[in-house]
Formats: sequence, C-alpha cells, structure tokens
Amino acid sequence: MLTPALAVRRTALVAVYGTLKRGLRNHHWLDGAEFVGSDVITTATLYDIGPYPGAKAEPSRGIEIEVFRVDAVCLKGLDRLEDYRVRRPKSGDYDRAVHDTAFGPAWLYLYNRDVAGCPVIRQGGWPMVA
Repeated sequence: MLTPALAVRRTALVAVYGTLKRGLRNHHWLDGAEFVGSDVITTATLYDIGPYPGAKAEPSRGIEIEVFRVDAVCLKGLDRLEDYRVRRPKSGDYDRAVHDTAFGPAWLYLYNRDVAGCPVIRQGGWPMVA
C-alpha cells in the first residue's frame, strides 16, 4: 500500500463496493466519473451493516468492487458522503486507504466503527444475493 501523501499524487482512482456501485442509490455521487472496470480484491472484507456495507482491511476470498477515475471535486464529495475527515481520519465513519486493483492503486473507504454482530461477506459483493 502507498502512504496517503504519495497516493494522493499518484491515484485518481476510487474502488467502491456498496451503495456507490452502478445502479445503487448513491451512485449519483460519481456522476461524471469514468467507470474503469470491475475487479475482485482480497485485501478487504465486507460487513453488512444494514442499509450499506463497511469494509475492513482484512483478508478475504475476494470481494467485488467497481473502479472509477475521479477528479478532486468528486473525491471531496465522496469524502463528505462517507464522513471521511482528512485531519482526523479515525474519527469519522470511514477512513480511506489505497489498495491495489487490476487498474492500479485506488482509494478504498474503510469502515471505522465496530462491526461485532454484523454479517460478514468474505467473498462476493453487496448487496448479498440469496
């Protein structure tokens, strides 16, 4: 993984795994962003929190993501949606870290809150399909 300072200069990619995916309720936050492609990563595990998922930096058997190329304005909007706090990243709902994807390093929002008792998704995607 890249350090956050280096990653800011190197990547304009964001990997999404929940309500920001195409066809889901928050995808409009990515209006104007370029869809780069779909991938599966094994560096994160998803937790079903109810109305949305949260990712933790834990090994998985492969979670489904969509990767988008974004500009600074779009990234700032995503930070607001995810309650990512630049100066105190552990105090908001989500932090972000760079994870490797098939398309290069991409920001991935990681859930800061407790996930005890939440269903675990170690493979596949969200929403879970029966």
